[in-house]
Amino acid sequence: MSRLHLRRNGPVMRLILLGSPGSGKGTQAKLLSDRLGLVHFGTGDILREAMRKGLPAGKLAEPYVNQGKLVPDALVNEMVNSRFHSDDRPQCFVMDGYPRTLAQAESFDEVLHQYGLDLDAVLFVQVDDESIVRRLGGRWSCPRCKATYHKINCPPRSEGMCDNHPDKPTALIQRTDDREDTVRERLRHYHANTVDLIPYYRNKGLLREVNGDRDVEQVYDQIVQAVSGGANAKC
Repeated sequence: MSRLHLRRNGPVMRLILLGSPGSGKGTQAKLLSDRLGLVHFGTGDILREAMRKGLPAGKLAEPYVNQGKLVPDALVNEMVNSRFHSDDRPQCFVMDGYPRTLAQAESFDEVLHQYGLDLDAVLFVQVDDESIVRRLGGRWSCPRCKATYHKINCPPRSEGMCDNHPDKPTALIQRTDDREDTVRERLRHYHANTVDLIPYYRNKGLLREVNGDRDVEQVYDQIVQAVSGGANAKC
């Protein structure tokens, strides 16, 4: 447990986490959810739930998801809005991966304003692109046992081979999503879509910037300090 903490029964918290793919914002969102009792909304989870339930927006989004394309803003907004229009809308939450465009941010603001759910902070988990490429581009996995490795942080004992099958050597594979060219393309899309979000939330006095190029607990500590340190906090 982090040495810094916010009380679970303390003030209501409504947070948004921003950050590039591989920045660790999903891990931090889960920690905030577990430790502070916040409802964790991940964009992927919202999309999958809408598709699983056969909702109209989910059916429209399914072809985009299956082809690995970005779902249009209007569809994502509709799915998020429907959750907040429900009678059991969450009072405390952390958003992970939404909003990702200015149009989504403006739509979300309208919904929150309608129900008097003011945001407390928008956490921008910063990791430079080259670090992201090293993080994601170095990942390999075993097609048999699904064990994962990293060529720098957690390399196998024998280069390119899984440690778990000495009787039948198994070559590691790299997912398409983890290849360097794919990672760089994902980053390009991320920057193009989110370029307006940072100044948007900064102008509202909500933005907190944290260094995501540290270990998990250190990043969490920064977030706790930023959330409790006032509107102009920056770690």
